[in-house]
Formats: sequence, C-alpha cells, structure tokens
Amino acid sequence: MEKLFFYDTETTGVMHWKNGIHQIAGKIVIDGIIKEVFNFKVAPNPLAVIVPEALEVGGVTLEQIQAYPTMREVYNKLIKMMSKYVDRYSKFDKFHLVGYNNRGFDDNFFRAFFVQNNDNYFGSWFWSDSIDALVLASFKLRHVRSSMENFKQVTVARQLGMEVDESKLHDAQYDIELLMFIYYACVDASNW
Repeated sequence: MEKLFFYDTETTGVMHWKNGIHQIAGKIVIDGIIKEVFNFKVAPNPLAVIVPEALEVGGVTLEQIQAYPTMREVYNKLIKMMSKYVDRYSKFDKFHLVGYNNRGFDDNFFRAFFVQNNDNYFGSWFWSDSIDALVLASFKLRHVRSSMENFKQVTVARQLGMEVDESKLHDAQYDIELLMFIYYACVDASNW
C-alpha cells in the first residue's frame, strides 16, 4: 500500500533550529486516491525568531500569524488526521513524505515542529527516506537543465507544462498543486 503525504511548509525564516512554521498544507494520497486535503495555519513557536522578509515572501503579517491557532492545537489536529491512515505503533505502516526540496528544508522544520510539541517520535509516522520531487525533476529534466533559468519549483512546474498562477505562489496550499504536478510528471512510467 502506497501512502504519500504531500506537504509544504511556510516558515518565519530558513533555520529550523531558530525559526518556526506558520503554515502546513498538503494532501494525503493512498494508492492514488486523495484521502485528505489540509491547510493548517499555525502560530509559530513563541520562541521562534521571526524574519520580516520571510513573512513578506509568504504574504502574511506578524499580526496574522500570531492570531493563528497554537502549535499544540494544530499538532493535535494533525495527529488525529494522520491516525486515520497510519498505525504509529507499527514499524511497517508509515507515510512517505513528499515535498519539493523537502530533504534539505521542510523535513527539518516538520521534525522540529514535532519536537517542539514534545513528540520525539516523528519516525513513527514517516519513513526516513522521504521523496524529494526536486531530485525526481533533476533526473527528468537533465537534458534541458542547462537551458533553464533556475530550478525553483515554479520554474520546474512550467518546464513540465503547468500553467502557474503567480499571485498564488508561496502559499503552501497552492505550492502543493505545483508539487503534485511535478511529482506525477516525473514518476509517470511512460515518461521514463
């Protein structure tokens, strides 16, 4: 059984040990069927450093993110949702995390989010070998990479044929649409 946890985070900076999450969005897909769509706005850890430029990228204000539900509230909703699909006590039942550049960024923030909620058992939910669509796209686009301006998610999605709405970028919920487009464009066996 294939259990994919497509996700994206928006954060208050780029250092997972110092900054925090203010949005977690995604889709749970099991054997090709979307089971859940989620978009949690979350007040960052009260100890998190908030970089104003990071909020500008996400199109949010300090006042907005401070009014979001607490980390604990969001954590509890997340656990309740995931519990419907994974038995955290089984070492054979886990989600594959799927993101874009998640191995170097989002996975670290997401794991830190669990620790900040006094949960050291992130690995009870997720396989350690998460799937990074950036890596999949690197292989898929290897023959045209030299002609691409950059390898940002939006650029890759366009290169693979997606029409992108610029006004929606850097909202985790919209970024999931780009991520899923890239993922499925890269793993479709007929394209290999």
